[in-house]
Amino acid sequence: MSSLRLLLSDSHDPLFNLAVEECIFRQMDPAQRVLFLWRNDNTVVIGRAQNPWKECNTRRMEEDGVTLARRSSGGGAVFHDLGNSCFTFMAGKPGYDKSVSTTIVIDALARLGVSAFASGRNDLLVATPDGDRKVSGSAYRETHDRGFHHGTLLLDADLGRLAHYLNPDPKKLAAKGISSVRSRVANLGELLPGLGHEQVVQALCDAFFAHYGEVVQPEHISPERMPDLPGFAETFARQRSWEWNFGHAPAFSHLLEERFPWGGVELHFDVEKGVIGRAQIFSDTLDPAPLDDLAARLPGVAYRPEAIDELLRQWRATFSANPELEGFSAWLLTALR
Repeated sequence: MSSLRLLLSDSHDPLFNLAVEECIFRQMDPAQRVLFLWRNDNTVVIGRAQNPWKECNTRRMEEDGVTLARRSSGGGAVFHDLGNSCFTFMAGKPGYDKSVSTTIVIDALARLGVSAFASGRNDLLVATPDGDRKVSGSAYRETHDRGFHHGTLLLDADLGRLAHYLNPDPKKLAAKGISSVRSRVANLGELLPGLGHEQVVQALCDAFFAHYGEVVQPEHISPERMPDLPGFAETFARQRSWEWNFGHAPAFSHLLEERFPWGGVELHFDVEKGVIGRAQIFSDTLDPAPLDDLAARLPGVAYRPEAIDELLRQWRATFSANPELEGFSAWLLTALR
C-alpha cells in the first residue's frame, strides 16, 4: 500500500464533499497521508454547534438556491462558491504536523508565482502594495491517532455574498466589522489574472508529491463514482439529511410578533433537535379559540416549512368559516423561513 492517497472531487455538491471529508477524518487508514481537493458551489457552511435559523437568512438562501450544509467541526459560517479551492490534509500520529501541510500549500503557491507566508494559526497572507492580504484560511481537528487540516484558497470568490445570507450579530459586527474584514482579504486572481482551479489543483498535487518523494494516481470521485471509503454511504446519507443540517441545531426559543386587522399576535415556542416543543400564543383578538387550538397542535411538529404548512392546512380546515386565518398562515410561513 502506498503511503499517500490523493482524492479529487469532480462534484460541486457540498453535502457530498463534506461527507467525503468526514470519512477521511474518521475512517481512513492513519498510516496513509491523504490529500483531498474539492470545491463547493453556492453554499453556506455552518459550524457543528450553530443554529441555522438564528445565524442565517434561510428564506433568502432558499430563494437564491443556496445550500445550507453543517460540518462536523466547530467555528462560524462561511460562504463557498466556485471561486474557492478547498483542500484537506490528513495524516496519522505521530507523523501528523500541521506545519507540514501549511508548508505544502505555501510551496504550491510559490509554484504558481505567489509568495505567501503563514500568519498566526489559521491564515496565509501575501504582501501587496496596499498591505498584507489574506488569501487562505484554515481550521484543524485532532484525535488521539490522527490529525486533520482543511482550508480554502481564494481564487475568484465573491467576498461579499456571505453577508447577504447572515443574520448579523451586532456585537460580532462591532468587533469584526465587515468592511474591515473585506479590506484584509484578496483573491489570488487579482495577483495572477486568469488563475483557475485546475492550475491550483496541479500545483497542490505537485507540492504534495515533492514533499513526500512519492507520486500516486489521483482517485476522481463524485456521486456517480463513489469513493472507496469505509462507511461513506451512511455518512453521505446523514450529511444530506434535514435532521443533521437543521435538526442538529442547539435548543432555542423563538418569539414572533405581528398585528393584523383583527388583533395583535405573539407566538412563543421552543425548538429542540429541530422539533417544536412548548408553544404559547397571546392575542387581543375577540375570537381566541383558533389560536388556542393552533398552540395545542404545534408541539411535536418539525420546525420546517413543509411540516408547518401541512399543519396550518389542517388547522384552517377545522376553522374554515374564519377567512382571516389565511393571512395569518401566510405570515407565519414567511416568518419561519
